[in-house]
Amino acid sequence: MSVAGESGRAQQMRAQARDMEQAAERATDPQERQRLKDKARQLKEQSEHAGGTGRRDADPTVSSHR
Repeated sequence: MSVAGESGRAQQMRAQARDMEQAAERATDPQERQRLKDKARQLKEQSEHAGGTGRRDADPTVSSHR
């Protein structure tokens, strides 16, 4: 896969993660909210790997565990 393709894939995954975070904010069921948040976090992590250098790589003081 080309670098441009990986970058596009990463951008798409980040967009999906944002959509899931927004859906989680609107969810009234606590279990559904947590499921959506977890999936959004997974997509963000995958997008960092797919996109090459992520924020964690750029700044080692930034922790992804919150």
